Amino acid sequence: MIMSRIEARRDEDTVAAGPLVDRLLGGLPPEAVLTDPDVTASYAHDMASFCPAGSPAVVVLPRTVEQVQHVMRTATELRVPVVPQGARTGLSGAANATDGCVVLSLTRMDRILEIDPVDRIAVVEPGVVNATLSRAVGEHGLAYPPDPSSWEMCTIGGNIGTASGGLCCVKYGVTAEYVLGLDVVLADGRLLSTGRRTVKGVAGYDLTRLFVGSEGSLGVVVRAVLALRPKPPEQLVLAAEFSSGAAASDAVCRVMAAGHVPSLLELMDRTTVKAVNDMARMGLPESTEALLLAAFDTTDPAADLAALGALCEEAGATQVVPAEDAAESEMLLQARRMSLVALEAVKGTTMIDDVCVPRSRLGELIEGVERISEKYRLTIGVVAHAGDGNTHPTVCFDASDPDESRRARKSFDEIMALGLELGGTITGEHGVGVLKKEWLAREAGPVSMEMQRAVKHAFDPLNILNPGKLF
Repeated sequence: MIMSRIEARRDEDTVAAGPLVDRLLGGLPPEAVLTDPDVTASYAHDMASFCPAGSPAVVVLPRTVEQVQHVMRTATELRVPVVPQGARTGLSGAANATDGCVVLSLTRMDRILEIDPVDRIAVVEPGVVNATLSRAVGEHGLAYPPDPSSWEMCTIGGNIGTASGGLCCVKYGVTAEYVLGLDVVLADGRLLSTGRRTVKGVAGYDLTRLFVGSEGSLGVVVRAVLALRPKPPEQLVLAAEFSSGAAASDAVCRVMAAGHVPSLLELMDRTTVKAVNDMARMGLPESTEALLLAAFDTTDPAADLAALGALCEEAGATQVVPAEDAAESEMLLQARRMSLVALEAVKGTTMIDDVCVPRSRLGELIEGVERISEKYRLTIGVVAHAGDGNTHPTVCFDASDPDESRRARKSFDEIMALGLELGGTITGEHGVGVLKKEWLAREAGPVSMEMQRAVKHAFDPLNILNPGKLF
């Protein structure tokens, strides 16, 4: 009886999906339309835990703007939801499918259309991988600064959708500061161009910034004009050990108050350091409670690191070790980049918080996470972009253990609440998605939420673009 019900449901889904697939194939090549349930299931979710995901009716992989427009026109006519996706490296469920939706994967739109060294811009399609763009502009003596930890996999479109940050934010800022203009396919298939190619421009509302961080809920980015910078000198890294997270946070405050502008200022707690060593045998010092990594990409990085090292010692650093060369610096940075993967290996599953607090409250956040870890008897590693107060407390748990999963969820929520109590925000760079919808409402308040919903309705009156995310 149960099997017959399942088969009947499958038959209903096939009937419902038939007209949709037929219409899509009217403007797309067959290889761009995937309907095999085993294949479409692999596109159902991103890398976030505790985020529900539905079963897509079809996955579409367009290569042109016109094909994206065809998908959106079809979806509007048939009132079918569309979930735009990049590489699915997100950590908030923003790319998760809804039942019966069209998953619009933009990974095949991966061309770098232009690199202009005079205007210092790059024009790219959304499926370009962050690291690919960085290497390409580097050949022209330029740099694209935003560098999320997943930069070898994540796409520019995904970075724009979640307003990604990265390790270099303390000096160079986040994705939003580098997006000059966008081409966006709206819900009804119209093509909207926003922004400019110029350094300055204040004509009308800043629609470009509106789309950055909108998580695919207002339109589908199909082209981006990105600002570039001259390629900086090779950076040199310093590692400083501390006997507590509070002492490391004090060092961060001293560095910033003294006016230093490091290209990187990252923190790894003892749990994170051990996880990285267990995974990669990197030989990081496990005797420390907090490891602070700092870097300068100035003309005299050794002198700048010496001054920063002195401030670390004043804050109580037990050891300060500058890297001897670029290779040693890169090893330390690689250790930081693999932190989240290493923490996931501790128990098999993680919930990654993304709480950003004022730099002056960083120590309080770290101490609060330690108390929450003890309260719920869980391993919680803290890795942070310490220079801008963006912390990633990472709850490690066994997803097959119901009680441990329950405690993990509760600890996650307490960390979010702590961040707000300290004057922070629920997300510095990972976005809201499904995971933090309730918390967005708490942080923003009713008037802000009313205005945000009004903006959503203006761009997507049928609510077919990534429904169920953010709100």
